Amino acid sequence: MPPADDTSAAGGDGDDLDAPEIAIEDPGSAAAVDDPVRPPRGTGRRLHGAIAHKLGVAIVSGHYAPGDRLPGEVAYSGELDVSRGAYREAVQVLTAKGLVESRTKAGTRVLPRNRWNLLDPEVLAWAFTGDPDIGFIRGLFELRAIVEPAAAALAAERRDRADLKILKDALAAMTRHSLATEAGRTADRDFHSGILAATKNDALIVLSSSIGAAVNWTTVFKQRARALPRNPIPDHRRVYEAIAAGDAAAASMAMRVLVELALEDISRMAGEG
Repeated sequence: MPPADDTSAAGGDGDDLDAPEIAIEDPGSAAAVDDPVRPPRGTGRRLHGAIAHKLGVAIVSGHYAPGDRLPGEVAYSGELDVSRGAYREAVQVLTAKGLVESRTKAGTRVLPRNRWNLLDPEVLAWAFTGDPDIGFIRGLFELRAIVEPAAAALAAERRDRADLKILKDALAAMTRHSLATEAGRTADRDFHSGILAATKNDALIVLSSSIGAAVNWTTVFKQRARALPRNPIPDHRRVYEAIAAGDAAAASMAMRVLVELALEDISRMAGEG
């Protein structure tokens, strides 16, 4: 699911092409949450991408509810001193992700949640910028519990030497860096994506970016208040060993346990366990 940040706005002003870049705060930071609408200043990301980020966070966090109308491009661009073209491009990003719909005279309105592309990696990032609903997190884990054990079983049957090297290298990097670091979390994403790639099933491989994003953001979420409640790397090692041994049943079971334990960690943090 490729990101839509580079979507061009049809009929745009043209002046936004040279607009200064502005920075995006780290998800979960006070600056990112306190003002869900105003784009941050500085350098880093293209202007329309920053506007899309801020509006996306505001929508997913509930600042704008389904049916609400977003600010008009004239008012919004004037208030923030950004081009109307940049605002229109940002709205196109949100439209492509199913968050909003624009109609002549009716303006741009937030669509019902069931229209949102919740598996888009950027939408997942927006959801975890604030405090995501535990029901939403549980839904992600239910999806993973359906997809990943079956994928691990297929990977055990179809993996080749190159697939095993990717998984082994990712596991080694996770062990070396720990999941408390960005390098470790990147390796974690590579591990889960590597399993999907090893299935040789294109329909499953398409889910790699979404599954990887879900893995990453739930791990980040678990570490916001304190260190990880336990070390999940041994769970990953058991999955790898079963896949390397070509044992589909064991790979499926090991992955199911990995996902269930990760959900238990989240539930304890939320006071459910």
